[in-house]
Amino acid sequence: MMPRRECLSEIAALRGDSLVVAVYSAAFDWIEICPHPLNFFAVGVMGQGSSAALGFAIGLPNRKIIVLDGDGSLLMNLGSLVTIGGVAPENLVHFLFQNNCYEVNGKHPIPDADRISFTGLAQAAGYRTVADFTGLDTFRTQLPAFMDAPGPAFATLHVDPGPDRELDYSLLHSAAAREALQRALQEP
Repeated sequence: MMPRRECLSEIAALRGDSLVVAVYSAAFDWIEICPHPLNFFAVGVMGQGSSAALGFAIGLPNRKIIVLDGDGSLLMNLGSLVTIGGVAPENLVHFLFQNNCYEVNGKHPIPDADRISFTGLAQAAGYRTVADFTGLDTFRTQLPAFMDAPGPAFATLHVDPGPDRELDYSLLHSAAAREALQRALQEP
């Protein structure tokens, strides 16, 4: 298992001008690690991060779209994998942080965590590039090539749940964050 924040730091170093869609626990870590006007936070709509990322990938075909998803969140909308595989946006990179629990809801375990293969589901759904990472050194080494591979790309990152903490949703839902994203999307 890897620390989620360290995985996010590696992704942040390679994000460039990508639009990043982050959900729940990953979103709270991401806003601290990589504040940026091209961050979109899909919280309050559990399971919809991958669908929002698909919409951005279709609407912004010349920009890489990165989604930072959670296993509990994706379980709420597994159909998005099939839709993404069918549309096959080359600019979509989907990271799934598998910590085997619904972290923001009290760390309740997800069903069959020891048997499910999210990478296998993504591959069966039609993602062009898939990977599964359990060690930080391997992730660090292979991340640049993965990020440049033809999309849609999907990687399961096996991570430890984060520490308990108070969650300030106002940071993610602020009018200033929405306005910054809108301005950044209008720039050439």
